[in-house]
Amino acid sequence: MSYELKTISPSGIPEAISKAELYRYLNEPEETESICHDILSIEPGHQVALRMLGMAITDQFNGSSVDRFAEAEKVLRGLTDRYEQLYYVGILHERRAKALLRAGRAPHTLLPFFEEALRCFSQAAEIRPKGNDDAILRWNRCVRILHGNPDFAAEREHASYEAHDSPPS
Repeated sequence: MSYELKTISPSGIPEAISKAELYRYLNEPEETESICHDILSIEPGHQVALRMLGMAITDQFNGSSVDRFAEAEKVLRGLTDRYEQLYYVGILHERRAKALLRAGRAPHTLLPFFEEALRCFSQAAEIRPKGNDDAILRWNRCVRILHGNPDFAAEREHASYEAHDSPPS
């Protein structure tokens, strides 16, 4: 017997999106990911499917070297709306940093991911749709994580000391 993927119908995309959302809510990112691939196989630029696929991949981050960060980044950079691209790439970096934090990685390996997330959220906030404060909410969460962990404060202080007290190059 041959096992080959079957193609969904274009008219089935809205229902497939609903199923993908449901599986994300049920914390079954692999199911969401599979459905998104089915949608993208017939409509490669489908923005909701791209966004959901990127988030489903980040839902699986665990702080290991096989977190598929580059794959998620490529998917999310395929978003055509500049605000959405900045916002979701920010989430990508935030989730990577949180996964690394849970895995016990050293602060100096995490800080660049948090800083990139903050940069993305800041830029997204500048161009956000009226009444949409999502980027600000994410910014604040990242800042609270950085302020709430003494290792980050020490790392920032160390970096600041090096930047101010080292001889100019």
